[in-house]
Amino acid sequence: MRLCVYTLGCRLNQLESEAIEDAFLKNGWQSVGENEGADLYIVNSCTVTGKADQKCRRMIRKFSKDAPVIVTGCYSELDGAFIDSLGSNVITTGVKEKDSLLTLPEALSGSFGGLSLEDAVREYISLNNGGNPFAFAPGHFEKHSRAYLKVEDGCDNNCAFCRTRVARGRAVSLDRAEAVRRALQLYDCGYREICLTGVNLTMYDRRGGGLGALVEELLTALPEDARLRFSSMESDGIDDRLLETLKSPMVRPHFHLPIQSASDKVLKRVRRADSKEHLLYVIERLKKAKDNPFLAADIITGLPGEGEAEFLETYNLIKDYGFAAVHVFPFSPRPGTDLAAASDKVPEHVRDERAAVLRGLSDELHKGYVKSWAGKPLEAIVEKGGGRLTATTENYIKVRLTGCTEGLFCGSPVRVRIEKITPGGSLPGAVIIK
Repeated sequence: MRLCVYTLGCRLNQLESEAIEDAFLKNGWQSVGENEGADLYIVNSCTVTGKADQKCRRMIRKFSKDAPVIVTGCYSELDGAFIDSLGSNVITTGVKEKDSLLTLPEALSGSFGGLSLEDAVREYISLNNGGNPFAFAPGHFEKHSRAYLKVEDGCDNNCAFCRTRVARGRAVSLDRAEAVRRALQLYDCGYREICLTGVNLTMYDRRGGGLGALVEELLTALPEDARLRFSSMESDGIDDRLLETLKSPMVRPHFHLPIQSASDKVLKRVRRADSKEHLLYVIERLKKAKDNPFLAADIITGLPGEGEAEFLETYNLIKDYGFAAVHVFPFSPRPGTDLAAASDKVPEHVRDERAAVLRGLSDELHKGYVKSWAGKPLEAIVEKGGGRLTATTENYIKVRLTGCTEGLFCGSPVRVRIEKITPGGSLPGAVIIK
């Protein structure tokens, strides 16, 4: 049987999709691409923007012409009835029941009890509600250079633009001892870099020791050649205990902050839990914890209440603090959120112009950051891509390995030196050093 898993959205969705795909592969299924024809499709949806919804609908309609389609994820959680109407062979299950798909392939093994594949899937999903967001473990695919360890799900914040928090529900955390056990298991499987991830990672165990306590235990339990990386971290949850752990040489100098806006006026308008003062404190501490770290940010342009002065606050913060990359999202009013019918929306052409300006700044800053590391030794993890070996450095610079790469494989830890920076967006060249 042939399976196609199509994923939209965040790294967490990708991790969960890979675990589902791995479960099918272990039960004799074959994984195929979106254009190769499958007996069953699984769409893991995202609803963070209107474009994500639109793309999800388009892929569902495309896949349902050929075979049954299971749709799960945040969009399915919030608009399941509408998604069901997209095709007679479309089967929805919410994000909270997503983990039931891990045991679906075992249930489908055999003759399906005389049922068609579609009917067998429908019956199974109707009887299995799931409910364990931490059932997902990384599949051990050769293509992976690092492991992603999910330790948190959901969010207790109440940002007025966010639909994902509604779909994912309240914040929950993986037991600390279990998180350490899983990290050690990943190390034993050969992973030397582990990325901690969650819907709102810094909300991990907020009523206990927080994310800082978990990182302390991981740094103690893991061998010294292990490395920790973090997915995006909301700055309002970054406290002094966590900041202290980031000084460890086992922690990668790469930090991604979903800032969204650097204007207190806008942050208050959209009910962000952070303030500009705390954000600046966090940025300065991150820069002290690591030598010239890779700082990345998420920014939403055109949030209600964002005038030219407020936009410039954000622009200047990104520029003055030397962020190495900015992921820019034009504001997309989401159904069911308080800003969906906001009266102070920014005109779309202004929103898009600001997005273009920030993307241009991001390109300029990224090039400058890469140049600042030319000729300096860096740790890296080998990856495969485009027929040549590539690698991601400790500070998240993607490089193309040159010279002798014999004996290297995906996931190999190496030391490199960036030697050739080419114009036009191609990857900088790096040589392996002892």
